[in-house]
Amino acid sequence: MRILVTGGAGFLGSHLCERLLSDGHDVISLDNYYTGSRKNLEHLLSNPKFEAVRHDITFPTYLEVDGIFNLACPASPVHYQKDPVQTMKTNVSGAINVLGLAKRLNVRVFQASTSEIYGDPQISPQVESYWGNVNSIGIRACYDEGKRAAETLFFDYHRQYGVDIRVARIFNTFGPRMAKNDGRVVSNFILQAMADEDITIYGDGSQTRSFCFVDDLIDGFIKLFFSEAIHVPVNLGNPQPITMNQLASEIISLVGSESQISFKPLPGDDPKDREPDISRAEGLLGWKPKVDRTLGLQKTIEYFQSSKLR
Repeated sequence: MRILVTGGAGFLGSHLCERLLSDGHDVISLDNYYTGSRKNLEHLLSNPKFEAVRHDITFPTYLEVDGIFNLACPASPVHYQKDPVQTMKTNVSGAINVLGLAKRLNVRVFQASTSEIYGDPQISPQVESYWGNVNSIGIRACYDEGKRAAETLFFDYHRQYGVDIRVARIFNTFGPRMAKNDGRVVSNFILQAMADEDITIYGDGSQTRSFCFVDDLIDGFIKLFFSEAIHVPVNLGNPQPITMNQLASEIISLVGSESQISFKPLPGDDPKDREPDISRAEGLLGWKPKVDRTLGLQKTIEYFQSSKLR
């Protein structure tokens, strides 16, 4: 197949492009490089089956492809809150543009949605039938509500026009090629530990997240995209939660750091618990994470250590 990956130069996008190429597909990466990096794609540029195109998905594109993965959107609070209007445009206008392309070409289109659509959840673990607890006027709403609106568009295009959609709700993911400046907890903790700086935890550290290694997540993407007739949202993530205090201690130990932990006030609307119920993914796709968190953290630490040496 000839497959389009919007946001192809990002953390997840670059790993997806790599996997699709290894599976024998032709791949076009579409990215405006707002948060993505061409460095993430350098090892793919010599592949004749790969093409990297600079383009902003808020404007239409008229490529001829056999399938679409829509990953285009800043995904960390630092980046999506920097320009919240553009974040909303990327989610909504971007969804309209990729759905319009999929409709015209009559091809399958995959939406990289997010666990953020659950907001600050009042149930745990979160199941796909849960409607969420989102502050529509909060500082995270440009991303939370943007992704919720994108899901609405995907399902309306499916119901009204018969577009063949796939929707994955992605929980926290980590691994090599995470951006150093994106403010995500794993990259923050690793970089602070490597520098023997205080590990910054917002709140009291009791809040939980569930961390999935990137290889497992991409495997879930592939299984969902190439499965037939799954027109429901599917949670993809690691169902084993860990507190921020535990994560900080684990990373300090793996790095061999002398860092201490410092606490700062919790940002507005920051969720207290984030844990996926992956029963649907297990039942429909036969998918569950395989990579042990400690092994994944070691690989991620090695990536940041090698990046520092360059």
